[in-house]
Amino acid sequence: MHSSAIFLIEFGAIILGLGLLGRFAGRFQFSPIPLYLLAGLAFGEGGLLPLGTSEEFVAIGAEIGVILLLLMLGLEYTATDLVSNLKTQYPAGLVDAALNALPGAAMALLLGWGPVAAVVLAGVTWISSSGVIAKVLGDLGRLGNRETPVILSILVLEDLSMAVYLPIITALLAGAGLAAGSATLAIALGVAGLVLVVAVRYGRHLSRFVSSDDPEKLLLVVLGLTLLVAGVAQQLQVSAAVGAFLVGIALSGEVAEGAHGLLSPLRDLFAAVFFVFFGLHTDPASIPPVLLPALALALVTAGTKIATGYWAAKRAGISAKGRWRAGGTLVARGEFSIVIAGLAVTSGIEPRLGPLATAYVLILVIVGPLTARFTEPVATRLTGRSRRSTTTVTETPQDRDLVPSPDAPAEK
Repeated sequence: MHSSAIFLIEFGAIILGLGLLGRFAGRFQFSPIPLYLLAGLAFGEGGLLPLGTSEEFVAIGAEIGVILLLLMLGLEYTATDLVSNLKTQYPAGLVDAALNALPGAAMALLLGWGPVAAVVLAGVTWISSSGVIAKVLGDLGRLGNRETPVILSILVLEDLSMAVYLPIITALLAGAGLAAGSATLAIALGVAGLVLVVAVRYGRHLSRFVSSDDPEKLLLVVLGLTLLVAGVAQQLQVSAAVGAFLVGIALSGEVAEGAHGLLSPLRDLFAAVFFVFFGLHTDPASIPPVLLPALALALVTAGTKIATGYWAAKRAGISAKGRWRAGGTLVARGEFSIVIAGLAVTSGIEPRLGPLATAYVLILVIVGPLTARFTEPVATRLTGRSRRSTTTVTETPQDRDLVPSPDAPAEK
């Protein structure tokens, strides 16, 4: 009974604190995600008020938060949108992998950590945080923007790439042979392909099965189906987030609209819990020794992500402002980066890799919502100032004399 009371007090304090932080952020019109993360640091190991009995429940809530974030993203788009975007945006996925994985691999090699650690750190720097970006897009009211499908296409390509990458890295860390690694990879690809085919070809049948006029039944069926598919996908070495996203893609029409309205409050609650959980598992004392390389890596890969989004949006015919918004939105890293680093820490290949990855992700998960909001206005102001400066510099006295005076005769 005593432990139950402590759990309710702790979890109630967390939820109340998140609500107050959200109100504070809303008053100043910026994303509350950085504040949620700092709250997690305060409640985590080495923080001001470490949690006790409620930590396990927070961990489960965090997993549900990521799943709901990706489900809600999937509900925004149809299967046809997904396939067409993937067909047109796959070059952006290749550019994304090249620009953002190479800095992580290079940093690991420069630090002398070896090729396996280089592959791990490449994954950490490559993958943007779908959870953070989904929350930011909703907070900033950009889900309907023209550049948003480009952003989502890159995120989906990254998430689907994880279906290939995670089995490979797991086999490398375990020292598994070629046969075992190939079998794991084949299973992961098969499951991801099967779920995608079901979402594209049988989405209408799934929507009819889920449809209900009773909001309670609709909520229970959609939520239960999403958690079931996400759990099966994760059990088969495929991302739970990818499974949830594809469930959202498969649902369409009135079912998608109804589910969106019913699940939005749950998404906001569990998404906030996810960001707190991330901070809970970061010991503040482990950050200072790796802060400089983490800052350097964060600076470089923030620039490469902005370049990736800008190039992809330009290729899709988006205006200059939309290109900068796309680039700034992609900067945040989060859940996948921590999963990858966690695999490496468990294997024990390099003791400094975990703290470096944690510091790196913490920097960019705080900076990411800020770049999403301010990259476009800052870039617009700088480019506008640059154009004015160029005009002023190139305008010579002779050029000004070419302007006819009021007394000059008109040309015939």
